[in-house]
Amino acid sequence: MSLLVLSVFTGGYLPPPMPSVPMPVPEQAPNPPVWHIPSISEDRARQAFSTYVSSKCCYSSAPVREGVITNMESFNTYRYRLETFKESRSTEWSQEPYAGQPVDAGVQPAPGPWQIAAQSPAFFQEHKQTIKVPYTSSVKNCHLCLGMGRNPCTTCAGAGNKVCWVCNGSGYRHSDDRCTHCNGRGRENCSSCSGSGSCQCDTCRGKRQLLVFINLNVKWSIEKDDFLAQDSSGLKVEKLEEVSGKELYKDAQYMVYPVRGFPDASVAQASERLVRDHQVKYAQTSRILQQRQTIELIPITKVNYMWKGKPNVYYVYGNEFKVNADDYPATCCCSVM
Repeated sequence: MSLLVLSVFTGGYLPPPMPSVPMPVPEQAPNPPVWHIPSISEDRARQAFSTYVSSKCCYSSAPVREGVITNMESFNTYRYRLETFKESRSTEWSQEPYAGQPVDAGVQPAPGPWQIAAQSPAFFQEHKQTIKVPYTSSVKNCHLCLGMGRNPCTTCAGAGNKVCWVCNGSGYRHSDDRCTHCNGRGRENCSSCSGSGSCQCDTCRGKRQLLVFINLNVKWSIEKDDFLAQDSSGLKVEKLEEVSGKELYKDAQYMVYPVRGFPDASVAQASERLVRDHQVKYAQTSRILQQRQTIELIPITKVNYMWKGKPNVYYVYGNEFKVNADDYPATCCCSVM
């Protein structure tokens, strides 16, 4: 194989070539419209609270039945998400038993890693494909069995037999009774190699030779980063990772522009930073095929209520109306026997 081919196929992720034609320029996306903060009714808040409490074996339902809602506050919390769908290529040497397959190394120069056609999946569908690189296949003797097709049996160390397990090698069972299992020999044929002392080579499967070639590994993957705008509701940020929100804005194209003019300045700043980071980080070793950015409004309602003369709080959040009530006022100690 030529030095050129060896230098191209060195393993690891390989940078894509510069495009031969100008790549499409991302379109400037319009500013998102102004959206109002969604709110939920008291009945919906109570229903979500009741469902939450019912799922807890140690929670009394009394606060749900007897609690009086005194105030409900709605909050704006935005989640910005940038996804980059990219194609990466890497190479590795591979081998298989030689059984007459075509040998083409040296017939003509092997194509470069990014010159080989691969069937791409739909955008934002992760997939892997392995392709045998043309004109890299050659034949060599199996290195494990030295071209013999067989290796010494590891069970009997190549002897073909082992100590009889019935008489422990004495040839006798009791006093002068000859061992019938080994016919008095004290040894028995090895069952792993049928007494031959050797087994078929696992690497070449007895073919004595290997076809050696280069595999191209193509990987389509999604790189995703989220930014969650700070909110003043008091709900822990980690809770919002579990839910979805109302999609306010979506933009998908070859390369996206950062979001401009969004009411929350932190979202626009995060968009500019992440778009820049993705282009710097992934364009060096991969081919970016498509980017997608979204902004979700995650509804959070802080519900204040009174129970037995004391104030309490719970949160209803996300499209799924999940509830968080860390300081639930009516719990009991449960033990699992």
